[in-house]
Amino acid sequence: MISGTCAIAGIGATEFSKDSGRSELRLAVEAVRAALDDAGLRPSDVSGLVTFGMDNNPEIAVARELGMGELRFLSRIGYGGGAACAVVQQAVLAVTAGLADVVVCYRALNERSGRRFGRAIASPDPDSGWHHPMGLATPAAMVAMVAQRYLHDYGAAPDDFGRVAVAMRRHASTNPYAWFHGRPITLDEHRASRWISEPLRLLDCCQESDGAVALVVTSVSRARDLPQRPAVISAAAQGSGPDQFVMTSYYRPQVAALPEMGVVAAQLWQQSGYVASDTRTAILYDHFTPYVLMQLEELGFCGRGEARHFVADSGIELGGRLPVNPHGGQLGEAYIHGMNGITEAVRQVRGTAVNQVPGDGPVLVTAGTGVPTSGLVLA
Repeated sequence: MISGTCAIAGIGATEFSKDSGRSELRLAVEAVRAALDDAGLRPSDVSGLVTFGMDNNPEIAVARELGMGELRFLSRIGYGGGAACAVVQQAVLAVTAGLADVVVCYRALNERSGRRFGRAIASPDPDSGWHHPMGLATPAAMVAMVAQRYLHDYGAAPDDFGRVAVAMRRHASTNPYAWFHGRPITLDEHRASRWISEPLRLLDCCQESDGAVALVVTSVSRARDLPQRPAVISAAAQGSGPDQFVMTSYYRPQVAALPEMGVVAAQLWQQSGYVASDTRTAILYDHFTPYVLMQLEELGFCGRGEARHFVADSGIELGGRLPVNPHGGQLGEAYIHGMNGITEAVRQVRGTAVNQVPGDGPVLVTAGTGVPTSGLVLA
């Protein structure tokens, strides 16, 4: 078992912007240096690096720029945002196996000023043949298929998606690090935002951001000797579901479901010994609002099709039944492929978050949905 063996001992990030004005490598180096400073460690202490398959920064380039020296563990995880928590799982596995003492996880991208993920592309992925010829060439168009089916199956309405967007922007409005700091929205503003791919409106879709985030993972025993309060990794899981495609799985018995998140959830609760109701706050991957509702169901916070009732009356806002994304999430703070959600979870454990959620329960984190995904429980 890996539960309780490792901790996140340092976090670092650049500012979040729409035009960083510098290379992705420089962003990565800045975030890693900040995370090591936060942990009270030197680059020479690092023995492993983990990042996303989609990251453009070679590990050896990051290591050279920081003067890290010898590395004993290198790893990358695929499936875009689904890798966010899995990179931490890889770091935990390396440390518990004795392959590395200190592992840094990083992600850097100029996703607004550089390659924009929301643009239609001719993907080389062989699975794209199932949707590109039909015009489903963007993530929003693919997710719209699931969202429409969710509305049909469960009697939900676009306003239920809008309540997620309103909550995330309200949290971001009080977070000075968020792009949408000071800019909350109303449900009427959500209703008035333009269509992207019906039933998804502009305010149902996450931002495009420039920036970088890094995390330092080490053993709990070592973390306790470092300056920051350790965020102990009580569970780390990865998984995919049967008949999995990317963003939308078209031929499952239930299209409006995320069974891959169910695979992850079962592992998280089994590893940690917690249940969903123990959770103090949840950092859910909010690239599209419908997938927040579906995650609440897969993770066990409510039954299938019941998330619209869960989010009603500010249920996921600060002070609600389950505060979700107190930092504003990817809809409100920034889209750094979910890594900024992990840093928020660490701050919640430390008690240093801008919108601190009271209590001593665990913090749940999820990674990208619609793809093979991952999750963490920090305590």
